[in-house]
Amino acid sequence: MSVPQLSDEQRGEEILAVFDTAFGELLAADPAAFRVKFRKMAASAFAFYRGTACLFYHDLDADRRGGPFLDERTSRVWIHGDLHAENFGTYMDSNGRLVFNVNDFDEAYVGPFTWDLKRFAASIALVGYAKALGDDQITELVAVYAAAYRERIHALATGAKSDEVPPFTLDTAQGPLLDALRDARSLTRFELLDSMTQIRDFERRFAPGGGAIELDAATRYKVLAAFDGYLETLPESSLARPDSYRVKDVVGRRGIGIGSAGLPSYNILLEGNSDALENDVVIYIKQAQTPAVSRHITDQAIRGYFQHEGHRTVISQRALQAHADPWLGWTELDGAGQLVAEVSPYAVDLDWGDIDDPEEIAQVVADLGRATATMHAAADDQSGESLVPFSTERAIDAAIAADEEGFAPLLVDFAHAYGARARGDHQIFVDLFRNGRIPGL
Repeated sequence: MSVPQLSDEQRGEEILAVFDTAFGELLAADPAAFRVKFRKMAASAFAFYRGTACLFYHDLDADRRGGPFLDERTSRVWIHGDLHAENFGTYMDSNGRLVFNVNDFDEAYVGPFTWDLKRFAASIALVGYAKALGDDQITELVAVYAAAYRERIHALATGAKSDEVPPFTLDTAQGPLLDALRDARSLTRFELLDSMTQIRDFERRFAPGGGAIELDAATRYKVLAAFDGYLETLPESSLARPDSYRVKDVVGRRGIGIGSAGLPSYNILLEGNSDALENDVVIYIKQAQTPAVSRHITDQAIRGYFQHEGHRTVISQRALQAHADPWLGWTELDGAGQLVAEVSPYAVDLDWGDIDDPEEIAQVVADLGRATATMHAAADDQSGESLVPFSTERAIDAAIAADEEGFAPLLVDFAHAYGARARGDHQIFVDLFRNGRIPGL
């Protein structure tokens, strides 16, 4: 990766310009939410990196004109868009099985497969640096990730049977991935409901406070109309449960996380699959955002494929994630595309806090490489969408085979270069923020 030599002042102006494009409208609408977002990003270089996919793709833009391992097909595969070390965790799939896999598909799009790998590799460099690992150890970790990805892609491309490339479940996972799955298994729907709701007059309702916003009648009507539209986007199997989509309550929320600052959202409480109150389901409706990567993809066939950002998020997740959340769907509200999914009781993110032993880190990174390859292979001509009408695993396998020796070094070099840049950018950002240099705050 070539890094232009800019002064801190010049790089600061570049960062502000990228932020204005990515966040400008939302920041103007809700400065308070962005003050929270930016304080979270100021906490560490990794937190800054998590919140700045927009800057990452701005810096990667030269790759749009080609690059190693990229051809007409490998430049046009479904990608996660924000693949970093913390975007992995557990979920309950549509078969009722707990799975550890990639999560958070808000930035998913169609683009070069190497962009996902580079974003992950740089995140590993940041994790390793924060854990005081040496440069040689970071090199080894990225090489381990590259090798695991390469091995799994090749296995899938050459027709590996499902038992040879199993998903990470309670039966197959090990180490911290298994710990996360066991933690998820110990959670219950009742605990989630108890944290968000209360029973009044023999019926469950959302509890006041805790970030819940009571809605006026007009807004409530609009949200319920949007919910009706959402039901039409669900697979038939999701609507087969008797009475499982009767609305019991609805409240508003406002996103203040690193990725959702300023975006309005709503929670809807639904009757579960029986009269028992502990079976109720909470779903969320949130405004979907423009993915950072899309600003650097000019193919009109891709841009024109999606009705809106809610539709784009759901279609992408269904393509990338086998047996996705059965409540996953989309709708429109106030002319904006919305993502709809369950607030899952069984979601546990991979916790890097206690993963410190280099050998254990390497084991985890290898597993995440396999998960990345499986994700890229899922979204192709077999996924039910026409946007990627070829076998992605075979296309990627062939591209890497043309230069086996160059694959891992490409990711290693990028990881070190962009990790250093992100650490420097973080310091520039903190100085801009604390000195009141970010317009609108």
